[in-house]
Amino acid sequence: MSALNYRHLHYFWVVAKEGGFARAADRLGMAVQTISAQVRELERSLGHQLLKPEGRGLVLTEAGQAAFARAEEIFQIGQMVPHEVHEAATQRVQRLSVGLSDGLSKLAAHALLAPVLDTPNLRLVCHEGEVDQLIGELALHHLDLVLTDQPAPVNPTLRITSQLLASTSVDWYGPAELVERARRAPNKGFPHVLETLPVLLPTRHASLRASLERWFEQHHIRPQIVGEFEDSALMSVFAARGLGVFPVSRLGADDLSMMAGLHLLGQTEVVEDVHGIYSRRGQNHPLVSKLLQRRGMQEPVMDNESEIASAE
Repeated sequence: MSALNYRHLHYFWVVAKEGGFARAADRLGMAVQTISAQVRELERSLGHQLLKPEGRGLVLTEAGQAAFARAEEIFQIGQMVPHEVHEAATQRVQRLSVGLSDGLSKLAAHALLAPVLDTPNLRLVCHEGEVDQLIGELALHHLDLVLTDQPAPVNPTLRITSQLLASTSVDWYGPAELVERARRAPNKGFPHVLETLPVLLPTRHASLRASLERWFEQHHIRPQIVGEFEDSALMSVFAARGLGVFPVSRLGADDLSMMAGLHLLGQTEVVEDVHGIYSRRGQNHPLVSKLLQRRGMQEPVMDNESEIASAE
């Protein structure tokens, strides 16, 4: 297969967006025949038909849909280049690209990044995804740091390192009505009162889910699970609206103040770990270096008066 001709790809992209050669020709200020010939050349080089006639217009084939999706990414990024080049030339932008794994508590992530959030001219870019996908982006230097709930896999070809950034206790919160119901429950202190309440949990993407299930088993608790969420912030929204009670790491609990009506239900000995994964190049990034220096972050002191009962 010959090297991809990006000019041909651009013509195809415009034709697909405009819905036909004539409109694409008007937009580009070129002859219809020229654009048609360039798109046919792209199809020949790729070995697949990308467009097919339908009625009076054109539609994408399956292969065309795949090509268009990538072309959309490429040329949208290309449209950002002039602005970003100008910005970089006229001011000293501090760019930090961070990957946040699906299983990580997003509420805790904000606290972990707090030491660099007041950096002058900061451009923070956060990506979410599965750990393997984010590590691949890190290895390609598309990310400076990955925050996740598990250490880096052992793979000498990747040349990446991980560091435990924080290890914090997990507490349970809920809306006032459910917390008050728990206080009134006869002969049911925390944590066994969870058997009488609707419970929200992280999905099995998160290492915290396995830790919580071991904790349930240890205390002989059968929770009434009514919802599972990959995103802890989204889980807190549903909890605040009355769906159930939920666990959150103490490191991220400060951000719950933005969610009116949530109250502390009880504290546990369960711990959530947060690891920072970085490459040798990322280690030399000044903001990554600053975050790594915060190893072993202190968790905030909780107000025990809000706890309904001590863990048994």
